[in-house]
Amino acid sequence: MASKVWSEVRFSCPVCLELLKDPVAIPCGHSYCKRCIKNCWDQTDHRGVYSCPQCREAFTPRPVLRRNTMLAELVEELKKTGLSPPPAQSYAGPGDVPCDFCTGRKFKAVKSCLTCLASYCETHVKTHYEGAAFKRHKLINAIGNLEQKLCAEHQRVLEVFCRTDQTCICLLCTQDEHKSHNTVSAKKERSVKQKQLGETQTEIQQRIQERLKQVEDLKQAVESLKRSACREIKESEKIFTKLIRSIEKIHTEVIELIGANEKAAVNQAKGRMKKLEQEIAELRRRNVELKQLSETEDHIHFLQNFQSLCAPPEAGDLPSVTVNTDISLGAVRKAVSELKDHIEDFCKGELIKITTTVNKVAVYRLQAPESRNRAEFLKYSCQLTLDPNTVYEELSLSEGNRKVTWGETQRYPDHPERFDRWPQVLCREGLSGTRCYWEIEWSGGGASIGVTYKGISRKGGDRFCGLGCNDKSWSLRCSDSSYTARHNNNHTAITAPHPPRIGVYLDFNAGTLSFYGISDTMTLLHRFQTTFTEPLYPGFGLWGSGSSVTICQLN
Repeated sequence: MASKVWSEVRFSCPVCLELLKDPVAIPCGHSYCKRCIKNCWDQTDHRGVYSCPQCREAFTPRPVLRRNTMLAELVEELKKTGLSPPPAQSYAGPGDVPCDFCTGRKFKAVKSCLTCLASYCETHVKTHYEGAAFKRHKLINAIGNLEQKLCAEHQRVLEVFCRTDQTCICLLCTQDEHKSHNTVSAKKERSVKQKQLGETQTEIQQRIQERLKQVEDLKQAVESLKRSACREIKESEKIFTKLIRSIEKIHTEVIELIGANEKAAVNQAKGRMKKLEQEIAELRRRNVELKQLSETEDHIHFLQNFQSLCAPPEAGDLPSVTVNTDISLGAVRKAVSELKDHIEDFCKGELIKITTTVNKVAVYRLQAPESRNRAEFLKYSCQLTLDPNTVYEELSLSEGNRKVTWGETQRYPDHPERFDRWPQVLCREGLSGTRCYWEIEWSGGGASIGVTYKGISRKGGDRFCGLGCNDKSWSLRCSDSSYTARHNNNHTAITAPHPPRIGVYLDFNAGTLSFYGISDTMTLLHRFQTTFTEPLYPGFGLWGSGSSVTICQLN
């Protein structure tokens, strides 16, 4: 059996992985099906250089292919002995990465080479293990879309991370547009982000445990509530059975009253449990995605998906719940007992007393969530950089595009996204579907701090270009003497202290944009409540020569 398997491999074509058909040998000594090697070389005719698919030795001009008679006879003899095809590898199916070097039906790739930018099956990857020229190539478990690992501008492998722009780049990029940026290796940045991912996972797991405990507490409270309600109904029934027929109607009304309170409390608790269970399911799904991302071997895939998957989880600001599990209707029983001793005309007045007593029993309470402090806001801090393509010509950028100052006229190239009359600049990052927090420091005559949809007008001196002066933007205008909140050119004057640092908190899904004055404490200056329909771009406007805005580093 071992001899048979050895023969199968020895007389198989390295391209199609089947027994050699019309075998030919090329100058380096390797043999192929004539059709297979001809097809390979036909694809490289335009270059005029022909190489061996196994050892990569190149030939010029194209070698003439001649039938290897001795090898052909050996293959025919092996066929007569009942030789089966080579050991079956797994063919590539839906979702698998196919081998780039198989012809015809392709086998499943087991490795991808980040140097060759190709994927290989078990047979075709052997050259990377055996050939000296491939020793420095980087092999990883097979992945698809290798073109995404290339720099779009230089067509080089992405292996560096630019912290300034929060993007993956190649080595040539570090000598070009990212020359003065803060850059590190993808591996080093992965280790930093891996720690952040672990912290996010820990927070999610803690949230799951908290929500599970709340669900269990609610379940127990509901059961106790049901038992208490049942007990009180039975007690009331014992009393009402002693009453005469003339008060049977009142008896029924009291029972229905207690049951209605029980049903309302149970329905509210069930609704609360459903929301908690939905949040738990979402947190578990998120945890699985983060675990898969944490375990991937592909640094680039990790970094490209990190921002979207590792965004801080929803805080789940649902009000906490307290269920009063003891519907103590002792006062009700007393009132019902007294009915026995009173005449029928008095019963109507006693029913009013019963109703009032039942409604005073609070069986369900909602408590508003506590207000946040700055440490909690910092959990949602995001990295922002100013976009040079949007900046007005009399504004200059510095500190890695994190500071803008009104000064001398700059020579910026024309760009359709540039503000040509309004002294404003937007950030590169569009924010949507999550919670984000950032802080800025401003100085000088005044500044506008806000967010806008990308479609804000950029050209001309029309007021609709200004932050907060249209229905596409929201802003807080700051001066030494006042604050003004603006949206759609509606102004709201704000009276508050004037610290130089402003915190901005965006809850996109909740539709809130909040501005805080930052000093020893956080003071809410203004909150917009709306429904956001597009990604929001933070932006700033300056008023007066020498004014400046700096995006603060919060990490």
